[in-house]
Amino acid sequence: MRLRTTTLLLATAIPLAAVPTAALAQGKAKAPATAAVTYTAKERKQALAYWTPERMRKTDLSVDLGRTGPKSAPWKGVKMKTVGKLYFVNANGSDTWCTAAAVRSGNRSTVMAAGHCVRRAASPVNTYTDLVFVPGYDRKSQRPYGVFPVRATVTPDSWAKEGRTDIAALTVDAVKGRKLVDTVGGQNVAFGRKPGGKVTAFGYPATRPQRGQELLTCTGMAKAAPGDEQSVPCDMTGGASGGPWLADFNAKTGIGTLVSVNSHGDALEHSTTMSGPNLGAAARSVFDQAQKR
Repeated sequence: MRLRTTTLLLATAIPLAAVPTAALAQGKAKAPATAAVTYTAKERKQALAYWTPERMRKTDLSVDLGRTGPKSAPWKGVKMKTVGKLYFVNANGSDTWCTAAAVRSGNRSTVMAAGHCVRRAASPVNTYTDLVFVPGYDRKSQRPYGVFPVRATVTPDSWAKEGRTDIAALTVDAVKGRKLVDTVGGQNVAFGRKPGGKVTAFGYPATRPQRGQELLTCTGMAKAAPGDEQSVPCDMTGGASGGPWLADFNAKTGIGTLVSVNSHGDALEHSTTMSGPNLGAAARSVFDQAQKR
């Protein structure tokens, strides 16, 4: 029987081991290996039935990670239809959530998030179940554009086996005959872009008073960080994991270019810096595999 407890995932605050920056695949170079999980039509139907509005609300309110930090602020601009909550049941059988974003892709059905939002790091058999993406989630309308069941997840093989490169791409089903990007639009994605410049990060952290029911944001200058990562000033906590970092962000349209995702803070409590993976060859390989599904 599934445990109905709730936990929030945010990758450990201890930086990953430093590795050389991955060069983008060129010519006929072999793409980095990926690890994929697919969900049957029956499993996707069960996920939709499992994540009722009441269960989502209960999951949100069952976690309190303290007060929202001074670097995080509720997003008050144009409706961010592309950004939403990724609900799932983790390897411990606990109900929880991350943040994710719809992106432009070949199948118009791809979502980007953190690797630790779909499977446990360095533990190939510990993948998550009952995944659904809820774009534009908020406490008032909750599910304004529908609930999209996840039919496949893809992470770098290095994440599944070694805990390196905390990125994931997910493929979702259409809802009422409409694909995700046709319903809410999609963010651009950049691969091989060097860290730097202004970025706007989004997430649904479990801090109060929002308690995961309102989209928060941090804005700052990104810089290179150890472990083939980059960092930005931000104090969002658990629940914000997987949220997009948008460069060249247009606040009037809500569209930018995804250059990383929220992975981990710089401390176990009261982080002031958020780190995310550089989107190099491994991330490109993950994206390419997901958009073909």
